[in-house]
Formats: sequence, C-alpha cells, structure tokens
Amino acid sequence: MAVTTQQLWNLSKEFIKDSGLVRQHIDSYNDFVERGLQAIVDEVGELPIEIGDYPLRIKLGKIEIGAPRVIEVDGTERSIYPAEARIRNLTYAAPLHMEMIPVIGEREGQPEMVYIGDLPVMLKSRICLLSKLSPDDLVGVGEDPLDPGGYFIVNGSERVIVALEDLAANRILVDVEHTGVNPTYKAKIFSTTVGFRARIEVALKSDGGTYVTMPGIPSDIPLMILMRALGFEEDAKIAELVSTDPDIQDELEASYEKSLEANNSHDALLYLGNRLAPGQVDEYRLKKAESVLDRNFLPHLGRLPSERREKGLFLTEIAARIIEVKLGRRTSDDKDHYANKRLKLAGSLLAELFRISFRNLTRDLKYQLERITIRRHIEFSIANAIRPGIITERVQHAIATGNWVRGRIGVTQLLDRTNFVSTLSHLRRLQSPLSRSQPNLEARDLHPTHYGRLCPDETPEGSNCGLVKNLALSSSISVGIEPGEMVEKLRRMGVTPIEDSDKKLRSTGGKTIVDGILAGYSKDPAALAGELRELRREGKLSSEVNFSFHPPETRGGRADLHVNCDAGRVRRPLIVVDSGRPRLTEDHLIQLEQGRIAWQDLVRSGVVEMLDADEEENALIAMYEHDLRKDHTHLEIAPYVMLGIAASLIPFPEHNQSPRNAYESAMAKQALGVFSTNFFTRVDSRSHLLHYAQTPIVQTKPMEVFNYLERPSGQNVVVAILSFQGYNMEDAIIINKSSVDRGLFRSTFYRIYEAESRQYLGGLRDKFEIPEAGIRGYRGDRYYRLIEEDGMISPEAEATGNTVLVGRTSPPRFMEEYREFEAKGPTKRDSSVTMRPSEQGTIDQVFVTESIEGSKLVK
Repeated sequence: MAVTTQQLWNLSKEFIKDSGLVRQHIDSYNDFVERGLQAIVDEVGELPIEIGDYPLRIKLGKIEIGAPRVIEVDGTERSIYPAEARIRNLTYAAPLHMEMIPVIGEREGQPEMVYIGDLPVMLKSRICLLSKLSPDDLVGVGEDPLDPGGYFIVNGSERVIVALEDLAANRILVDVEHTGVNPTYKAKIFSTTVGFRARIEVALKSDGGTYVTMPGIPSDIPLMILMRALGFEEDAKIAELVSTDPDIQDELEASYEKSLEANNSHDALLYLGNRLAPGQVDEYRLKKAESVLDRNFLPHLGRLPSERREKGLFLTEIAARIIEVKLGRRTSDDKDHYANKRLKLAGSLLAELFRISFRNLTRDLKYQLERITIRRHIEFSIANAIRPGIITERVQHAIATGNWVRGRIGVTQLLDRTNFVSTLSHLRRLQSPLSRSQPNLEARDLHPTHYGRLCPDETPEGSNCGLVKNLALSSSISVGIEPGEMVEKLRRMGVTPIEDSDKKLRSTGGKTIVDGILAGYSKDPAALAGELRELRREGKLSSEVNFSFHPPETRGGRADLHVNCDAGRVRRPLIVVDSGRPRLTEDHLIQLEQGRIAWQDLVRSGVVEMLDADEEENALIAMYEHDLRKDHTHLEIAPYVMLGIAASLIPFPEHNQSPRNAYESAMAKQALGVFSTNFFTRVDSRSHLLHYAQTPIVQTKPMEVFNYLERPSGQNVVVAILSFQGYNMEDAIIINKSSVDRGLFRSTFYRIYEAESRQYLGGLRDKFEIPEAGIRGYRGDRYYRLIEEDGMISPEAEATGNTVLVGRTSPPRFMEEYREFEAKGPTKRDSSVTMRPSEQGTIDQVFVTESIEGSKLVK
C-alpha cells in the first residue's frame, strides 16, 4: 500500500465524521431512550396493591417517549424547538407514556396509556427535532448548523452532563497493602447490577486466613464459612476449585482452621445469621442470612438462590488470584490502567436518576390507589392516581443543579460558550471521582494506556490537574451489548462450564471471563482469542466486543481470556496488519474519497478495528508504514489524532515543551471569537463576540474536522520579538495605537437583563409602566427618561449606570404597607430593573415573550 499521509488523514476524517465529536453522549442517550427506559420499567414489572381481600395488581407494559413539546398556560400542547426554549426559559423535554394494565384477581382490565412525566431531551439525539433537519432548515429554526448538540436545555440554560471516569464494575483487582510488618493481599470487586453496586473485598491477612467483607454484614467472614453457606461442603472439592496446584492449595490451610465452627451449609448460614440478627429465632436468622447472601453478595451474577453455586465458583477465582499474587505468580493489578476504567456517560447517569424517580412514582401510585380503592371497590382510572410531577421535577432539578443521586454533586455544568473550541472541549471532558484535595499522584499521572484515548496536554493546572481530562480525537466509546449472548456463543465454541471440566482441563486450560461472568475453561485460550477476532473481522460478531488474552506472567502461572462487551470502554481505531502487510489498500482509500464506501464498511470487512486498552496489550502497533515488520499486528492511522480538540490547534506541538502545550490548551478555550452564528437571538446571561475574527495563517489538519476555520477565534498579528527599549520583558506586550484605532482585537460584550411581571396571591400582579413619582422606591426622573409608554427601553438607546431598563411596579409586600395607606387605597412600589452601576452601553435587542406561567417576560 503506497499511501500518502493525506489519504491516511482522509481516513481519520472519515472516522471522526462517522463517530461525531460528541457522539459519545448522543449514542449513550439514544441507548438509554431505546433500551434503558424499558429495562427500568421491566425491573419493577408489576405493582401489588394491598387492600384486604381485594386482589388487585397493576402490570406495567411498554414505555413510549413522544416528541419535544410544551404545554402552555391554557393547556394547549405544541411542539417546540430549542431556540424557543432558550428565549422563554423553558425546558426542552418530551412526554413519557406508559402502558398500565389493572389485573383484578386473574382478569386483566383494559390497558391504559398513562402520561407519567417529562424527560429532558438531549439536542441532536434521536428524539430531538433537530436531528432530522438539513443545515438550511437548522438556520431556519434559529440554530447554528455546526452546533454539535449533546447537551440539555433546562429552564432556558444549556447544561452538559460531564462524563465520569470510574473503576470498571465486575472486575477483580488485586492489590498489596504494606501496612504493618507482613503485607496484606486484597482483592476488591465492584459487583454491579442494575441500580445496585456492592463493593466486595477479599483479604489474605497476615495470620494466613482469608476473609470476605460485603455490604450488609458488619464483620469479616472467613472464606470457607462463606463457601459452605453457598453450598460447597467438601473441603477437598473447594481446594480443587481454587486451584489444582498443590502450592496454592497449601495456602488455604489457615483458612480452614479459621472456619472450624461451621462444617456444613446450615451451620454456616447460622454463623452469618448470628452476625446479622443476634438473639432472634433460628428460622429468622437463617432467612436473614440467605437474603443477604442472595442480594448483597456478588449481585452481578444474579440475586436468586439458584445462582449461589455460580457465586461460589467466582469466589474461588478471587481466592486463587490473591494466593497467586502472594506466591509471585501474578503481579498486582494497576488501578490506573485504562482497561480497568469505564466512562459513565449521559445515558447511564440518567438511568440511575430515572430509576430512583420511577421507584418514587410507583410507590406514590401504590399509596394513591390504596387510598382510593380501600373505601369502595369501584372502577377507577389509573391516570388520575398518577402524579407526573414526581419524575419531571426530580429529573429536571438534578440536571439544573448537578445534584445527582447518591449525593454526587457537580455532575452537570453550564455549557462553556466562550468560543467554539471551548464548547466542543467541554462536551468531551471527563471527571475523575477522586477528591481534589488529596495528592493522588498516580491517578493524576499520564498512563501509557491513555495514548490515543485521552489528550496528553489538555488538563487544567492546579488542584484538578490530571483528574479532569479530555478525550483524544481518535477515541470512541463503546455502547455495549448483552454479555449473555457472548457466553452462549463461547459455550458453542467449546468453552466448558467450570462444574463440567475435568482435572486435566483445569490444570492446562485457561478460564474465560465475560464481563465478570465466568464462562468456563478453554483448552487453548490464545487460539480461541485469535478465532474470535477473525469472527469479529468477518462481521459475524459485534464490533463492540473486545478480546484480550492474558498469558501466564511467570512459570506456573495461568492464562486467562477476557471478553469485554460492556459500555463505557474508550477504544481507538487501528489498521489490521497480516504478516507485515496492512489490510487497507489504496483501492479502499480511493473508494472512500469517492464516497462509495464509508467508515463502517471498513470496520465490517475487518480492514480497521477498534481496540480497547485491554485488547491493545495483545497488539504490536507500528507508527508508520515503513516501520512494519513481520510480527506487527496493527498500524497506526495518523499519529497526530492522539491529541484532543484544544491541543490540535497548536502547530508543531512536538517541538514545544510539554507544559507550554498544556498552557495553550487552557488558553485556547479563553480566546474570544465567534462562538455561534445565532448569537443575535441567543439570550446567554453574558457573551463575547470578536468583531473581526480571522482564520489562522498557520493551520493544522485537525482544524477542518471541528470547523475551527468556520468559527475562528482570534486575529493574526505581526509580533516583534525584540521591541524598543525592552518594554516587552516578562510577557508584557506593547500594542501599536493605530492598529487598535483600526479595530484590532475589538469585541462586543453582551449582558442580558430580564424582568417578569409576576402574579401574586390575591390576584394582584406586577405591571410594566413608567412608575409615578412619589411611590415607594421611586428613583428620580432622570433615571426613567429612556423608557417608553409600555415601560420598556427602546433598542439602540444609549444607557448609562443605574438607568432604568424596564419600569415595573409591584403590589406591596407586607400587611404593614397596606395599613399605612388604608385611606388612599393600596399603594404600589417601584421594582424596576436597572443597569448595573459600573456599566454603560447600547441596548441591542428587546425580547418580549411569555414565561411558562403565562406572565410577560422581557429580556
């Protein structure tokens, strides 16, 4: 393949065009709307209504989401575009309807489609009206055609859900803690199922015993007691499940000694019950112990009694890993390796929030129905018993304030609209949940696995350094598929379930793990990994799945195969190489330029593939085509897409000191420019606009990808490095007066003042008018000289500090004010909106509209 760098850049452009710059949020939100909402409803399934002997329950059926709309004060509904939501301080949201079927005894009633609340709509997502419009139509509805979407509009302000970087769920991480004389070996796993996350720790302490900690049980439980409680009673069987290696089995000796008080399943459960409900009857203690085991121990494997065997097998795998680390056959896991990290995007964060709100709604519905039907068993309407405000207000409040469930704060932020780059960069930002005040130095470091996934330069200086990161241009985030399908597929390909495998297979084969589920043993995991990759390249397996073969780390270690198919893995595209020849041919690139094939066709035909950090450990990647050797497996597409949005603006970043690049990435987001082309109808509380923004003379290739040349910031100036008498020492600059006179760096600053005529209790309301002299709070004639009859200032008026912009009179606030003037009738007070005392300027535009309550709103 004699391919020019320009052609490779076209391939990168095709990838970015396909995946979109804020695709990660939009994909995640679409997945939530299409699959997540229904999954949350199905979790509840049905509601039993408990009224004496009257057998009533309500089955929950399909949930549907409509198109964005607004309900006016008079009750009319109409569809709404984002521009109107911004101007009128509305929320851009769509109605949710759910099918509910009352079941009395065994007889199903008539299904009802009930309105249950509103869900804020992400701009440019599948249900957003803008996603179906052409660029010209977008201009027609008052949008910037290049606006990326990916944010919400709540009460008229634009809010972004910032992606959260978190440790991967359902992965075993083994760590060594050096406290005291002897090291403690700890394995922890965040076992996560829908809406519930249990942190389970298994520790091999200095006394040689292994203990398990899990939520719901206050003390540590010896490993063997837990194994017996899970139904494994024979010691020899347990030892064999942990490992067939005698050295590892010997390490379990102390654990057996610690668990002599319980030799069978019943005693072990009682041992747990004594920790949970001491002093209660045996029956109750057993029940309590069983429910904690099923609900809180490894819930990702299931929460039914039948799944206890599975949990026991998983526990033996954790024990084996800890002992292997102790014996030096396996190294401890690296928490900062990107294979152990997942991003929580808008979809999964909204799912958490919606789940809690929906639970509240069902609880309230149950209470309302019990209240209505307890008196008389009559025909009732479910719709009347539902309060849609429960979901609507909970979700809107969380997005508007950033206060999420489980006490997380700052999950949403106000979209940064300084310039176009700052907006895009904000939509591709990640936060780490670690605290800002501790020095977590490892977590702030750049890790080798960040290459091509996160930008090495774009991170703030100061306390957030290395904790707030940004996605690189080449990154893409997995949406995920169901792991169950993958386990089935592996079983068909000859993976033997653990219970069915013989001793020989256990000692020679390798375990296969799918998203924290043990699928079983494979005779040759390395060959299986290769076979699975070929299937994926042929398009017979989803391209969302990644396979990573972990070879034995030392002699006597074991090999594993990890199959990752969950959401939130950061992946990057690479060209597949066969024995030193790339699969990408010149023919492919010519077809791509002519538009005959698209990026997805290349992925489906196995020419390029997306690797996550785990699978990349099995790859050997060449940077350029001329470096290729026979043993290379992949080829980099273009090296410079390893940078993020802000760092891609820097020409020749590889010739700078690294902190200079980091400073420039921060400053690029503060430059003034054209932040959006619909600035004249936007009502941001403050915004800046550079009058003569210019495209840079020195350009970089990525600039065209994120439309920097259409929405530039800054101007090209001639700079003298050595200036007269050295007045430019220490970063100072001298600016030529005549350049400034000709309009260099001239910009406009817009500020919004808003006034609403509110209605008060008792039917009184504010009035826009010129206040009469002598009423309470009157400011003096000269301040009112610019306002007209309707109480508003006219556009293009020159206003100075304290000038009244909107004259408004309000009814009195307190009873005392009434009493003073009972003779003259009720008095008014002046509540006009005035200019800030320190500012002066020209009125650019006056918007007169109605708020959602139907009161007059002026901006």
